[in-house]
Amino acid sequence: MSKIKDEMNVYAQLGFPDADEMLVKAQLVTKIAEILRKRGWSQQQAAKVLGLTQPKLSKMLRGQFRGISEMKMMDCLVRLGRPVKIVVGPETKASRDRIEVVAA
Repeated sequence: MSKIKDEMNVYAQLGFPDADEMLVKAQLVTKIAEILRKRGWSQQQAAKVLGLTQPKLSKMLRGQFRGISEMKMMDCLVRLGRPVKIVVGPETKASRDRIEVVAA
């Protein structure tokens, strides 16, 4: 992992061994939370749509997302009507060890 990348990832700064995964999950949860806020849904309403229990959704929205996969989070975005695209770009020196969430 590059030093610049580590400087932008609080999880890496805190020494988490799975810092990249944690950052991606945090970015996905941020987008899910933003959509839910804009819709004004209760956690009960959102949990039903997302296929989660309300307690699990609550934990996820508070940043306790261990045990919830990135795939499940992407599924949540799809259930909220947001398309998810996975793009595999060309290999470059700068892109090594890089996973990025770009939300429109």
